[in-house]
Amino acid sequence: MTIAKPPGEKSLRKAVLETALTMSRSGLSPGRSGNVSCRFEDGMLITPSGKRYEDIGPDDIVFVAGDGKVHDRRQTPSSEWHFHIAAYRVRPDRSAVVHTHSMHATVLACAHKPIPAFHYMIGVAGGKDIPCVPYATFGTDDLAQHVATGLSKRDACLMANHGLIAIGGTLAHALELAAEIEILAEQYYKVLTLGKPHILDDREMSRLLVKFKTYGRNMDTN
Repeated sequence: MTIAKPPGEKSLRKAVLETALTMSRSGLSPGRSGNVSCRFEDGMLITPSGKRYEDIGPDDIVFVAGDGKVHDRRQTPSSEWHFHIAAYRVRPDRSAVVHTHSMHATVLACAHKPIPAFHYMIGVAGGKDIPCVPYATFGTDDLAQHVATGLSKRDACLMANHGLIAIGGTLAHALELAAEIEILAEQYYKVLTLGKPHILDDREMSRLLVKFKTYGRNMDTN
């Protein structure tokens, strides 16, 4: 017997899958790496574990309750579901999470290098830098706690020896931010090859962050 899904769930499942496909096809997360989720009811809808996005449909997107329980035992959520839940708890103002293994963001993460304000667009993530949180084994509560700390005052952070996580008011905004951070990561990587970068000071970044609140591509807009 088919269980009727609440209104809106079908379209959200489709949106999660489409976002994951776009993430993968754009090169932001090669192969089966990375994962995507959106807030739903008291929990979230998230991509499944270990499956190619091209091989799944909307019904394969997994609902994980706010307490971490999966009611449909036939489904296995992404092994990273812990830090997705942690992100939603620490940021009730955000409704989507995109995690990538994009090339340059991952390179910097593996070097344990946060991205400082070498360019004013760093402010797009909500602060004066993009932090790199400490390493912990994937799929653990330790990593979830690190991510929660990193995202408490930012919309993106690097995870040491792992990759990038970006959050947004919608799936489209989270994906756009992940792409923007990858561009910034590539630029910063290349600047480092030329020598010591020139970093914008805190006073200038504070001024810019005020301007970002009304920026035309503001990621906070729902």
